[in-house]
Amino acid sequence: MKILVTGGLGFIGSHTVVELQNQGFEVVIIDNLSNTSLNVLDGIANITGIITVFENLDLREKDKVQDFFKRHRDISGVIHFAASKAVGESVGNPLLYYENNLNTLIYLLQELQQQPEANFIFSSSCTVYGQAEKMPITEDASIQTAMSPYGNTKQIGEEIITDTAKVTNINAILLRYFNPIGAHPSAEIGELPIGVPQNLVPFITQTGLGLRKELSVYGDDYPTPDGTCVRDYIHVVDLAKAHVIALKRLLNKTNLAKVETFNLGTGTGSSVLEVIHAFEKVSGQKLPYKIVARREGDITSAYANTDKANNILGWKAASTLDEAMESAWKWEKKIRS
Repeated sequence: MKILVTGGLGFIGSHTVVELQNQGFEVVIIDNLSNTSLNVLDGIANITGIITVFENLDLREKDKVQDFFKRHRDISGVIHFAASKAVGESVGNPLLYYENNLNTLIYLLQELQQQPEANFIFSSSCTVYGQAEKMPITEDASIQTAMSPYGNTKQIGEEIITDTAKVTNINAILLRYFNPIGAHPSAEIGELPIGVPQNLVPFITQTGLGLRKELSVYGDDYPTPDGTCVRDYIHVVDLAKAHVIALKRLLNKTNLAKVETFNLGTGTGSSVLEVIHAFEKVSGQKLPYKIVARREGDITSAYANTDKANNILGWKAASTLDEAMESAWKWEKKIRS
């Protein structure tokens, strides 16, 4: 079966392509290379031995999306990663996020609704919960007012998919992930931010190598055990495997509703300082950091109740925080060597 992976050269996308190919799927990647490198294709090939079909295409160009589906009429499923994803950047440039994250989704769904049957996996986020009232967060938690334009695009995206699925032959699974970190154990692929990292772990690993002077910890006065924000950090390979399981659920028609939602996390919250200490443990070195003011758009705490994914999908995160940090550190050292 041929599967389209949008944003397939990105961090989560590339790891999912590997897991799909390991399961025997044929994969086509769309990516506009806005936040990744063509070298990721080589990394995927080095792991799987497969040269993946790739199209350098910007999904904001509607005519290009239409042309793609005319040329690829045998797509059995779509896993949609392509989106801008930095909370801080979205606060400063909201229109970029609304255009890139919503228009691209609409153009894809417009093509899929013309098919007699379509299977769609959506890369969503725990940001849809805003600052949840209760921890751990279940899928039934109320959707709070978004704390950032990025979070709002994920909320609106879920609504668009749900409304569209009601009146079309599209079946969808919304995967709300918490905080993906780490890299493939081969160190052939990993997180590859362009410019200054927007996420915690690549900033830690770059600081560990001396590429950054020090890490800024945004606030130590939150109502958490050590005063820093708490998140649920999940190894990217565990996350990628969940996408394959979700896709098979749709392909095998074992889904119980037109649109299903699952949290993907470990079920454990870790603070920023705990992540720093995990890095220091696996690297054997101290990390320079300083406490600075809180960052707009950040919530205090978010970690998942994973019972639904564990019991219904039959998926569970397997890797520890230390293992994820060790793989991220191995990847960082490799790409800088």
